[in-house]
Amino acid sequence: MGHYKSNLRDVEFNLFELLERDRVLGIGPFDEVDLDTAKVALREVDRLAREDLAESFEEADRNPPVFDAATHTVTVTPAYAAVYKTWLDAEWWRLRVLPELGGTTAPSSLNWALAEFVLGANPTLWTYVGFPTATRVVYRHGTERDKRIARIAAEKQWGATMMLTEPDAGSDVGAGRTKAIPNEDGTWNIIGVKRFITAGEHDLSENIIHLVLARPVGVEGTGGPGTKGLSLFLVPKFHFDLETGELTSERNGVYVTNVEKKMGVKVSATCEMTLGENEPARGWLLGEVHDGISQMFEVIEDARMMVGSKAIATLSSGYLNALDYAKMRVQGADLTRSSDKSAPRVTITAHPDIRRSLLTQKSYAEGLRSLVLYAASWQDDVAIGSAAGADTALAEAVNDLLLPVVKGYGSERAWTVLGTECLQTFGGSGYLQDYPLEQYVRDAKIDTVYEGTTAIQAQDLFFRKIVRNKGMAFGHLVREMSSFADGPAAVSELAFERDLLLEAVGGVSATVEKMTADLVGANPAVDGGDEKNVYKVGLNATRLLYALGDVLVAWLLLRSAVIALRALASELSADEKSFYEGKVAAARFFARNVLPVTVAECRIADAVDVSVMSLGEAAF
Repeated sequence: MGHYKSNLRDVEFNLFELLERDRVLGIGPFDEVDLDTAKVALREVDRLAREDLAESFEEADRNPPVFDAATHTVTVTPAYAAVYKTWLDAEWWRLRVLPELGGTTAPSSLNWALAEFVLGANPTLWTYVGFPTATRVVYRHGTERDKRIARIAAEKQWGATMMLTEPDAGSDVGAGRTKAIPNEDGTWNIIGVKRFITAGEHDLSENIIHLVLARPVGVEGTGGPGTKGLSLFLVPKFHFDLETGELTSERNGVYVTNVEKKMGVKVSATCEMTLGENEPARGWLLGEVHDGISQMFEVIEDARMMVGSKAIATLSSGYLNALDYAKMRVQGADLTRSSDKSAPRVTITAHPDIRRSLLTQKSYAEGLRSLVLYAASWQDDVAIGSAAGADTALAEAVNDLLLPVVKGYGSERAWTVLGTECLQTFGGSGYLQDYPLEQYVRDAKIDTVYEGTTAIQAQDLFFRKIVRNKGMAFGHLVREMSSFADGPAAVSELAFERDLLLEAVGGVSATVEKMTADLVGANPAVDGGDEKNVYKVGLNATRLLYALGDVLVAWLLLRSAVIALRALASELSADEKSFYEGKVAAARFFARNVLPVTVAECRIADAVDVSVMSLGEAAF
């Protein structure tokens, strides 16, 4: 048994009571995964995560991969390699692999629920086992040649990476300078350097397929500045026979040239990769079409769901570890008898501030879980609608809007609560390696940074998912939240919280209107327009991301509370009664303690000015 504490009961509550995912199991594209199968998968992966996958979590952190610069190799610790093999041998990852590639189509909501267990127990397993996502993208967008490559990679369980970031470009993907030069045999030579490549090199699989964004040169109709000039190439670590998949003796010219020394997730080899420096790095153009950024976005979107799932998994385990510690840690007397030196000592769960802290942890952990699985439920709807030939425009738009919230808001809230509440519950012990919180906090910080920083998620949310979408998805969510608060579902027991939700939803809507007006007012062609008004949008973007996340989590928690109140009206076991009472308490606490702050932030957004942008650098 390792560090990891799961919450299977709440996962099942979200899937089958809040989101009613049992309705989509066993039908349409999910006809091979019925309710019984889903529940077996949840129980088995939960058990596997706690009993086996969590085992090397601490050891791999203390003994990170070894980089040999002379041989350009990375070797992971044997204990981690054993856990990696355990996860592969269990084969639950097949629920994420296309049927054409040996997998089974399962609902996204089930897959991300299973992901929580794996990501909570040993998060880097998900990133080292990258072939389910990579092969899906390659198969869907590829030629017959590419489809064969996808089949081979899935069958042989090869590693996979996505290579976007470059040393001088960073998050500005369109500034990338890696180039691709065509060969007469239909392959391409890739030349450049990529940085921050997760699992770019390791000894866990016999081969790695790199998905590389590069700029074609010398080809008519391609190239040019920005992301539109980028194409996506499949570049293997080792060359192989395209028919049999057998490796040849020839090593491709893509090498690791540095492995970063990091604050956390140390077992994950974060690599600088050099392509075509001393020998050709040959690859194939995916689909033989120059549509790289669109193709890669499918991988990026999957990665952002992964980050949100990792964030909630770590927060949930952090909370449950803190709760167990608080239940056994005896310190001080009850506050009502604090001046009585003879009063009995109590566990710290009796202290008001610890209870405030624990409810903060519980409400965010359970609310963020609901947010991740709510987003995944829209992905289920897209899959079902697409299979039936129905219009999926709304489902796709809502999913697109939720992705930056899941990733950006989820990672920020999880990291903050882990550091300021979960760790703090342990007092000084939380800062020690005796307990897992010290590693949790270090490992969680990366979630706010990789796969697009929070500021990038915030700009994506406003400019692409609200403005470019003409507010369709945002308006739908606002109507859903408002109708819940106005409707009979918001029972009288939650009347006060309902009013808080309505006020906060109104505040977020006003912020979007304000930012939209500022964007319009940044156009010099508009009467009175001033291009500096766009700075106001930039200053408010992250605030909007947080505010929208707050109201979505509050809404989902209150929906859960309504279900819990109905359940509490019936005969329940003691454990079930406590579970549902906890759902109601978390919703009330979050609404009363978070939403008033959300409203205040929306008022700040309304009053934002651009004075900070005129401040000289020296003044900072």
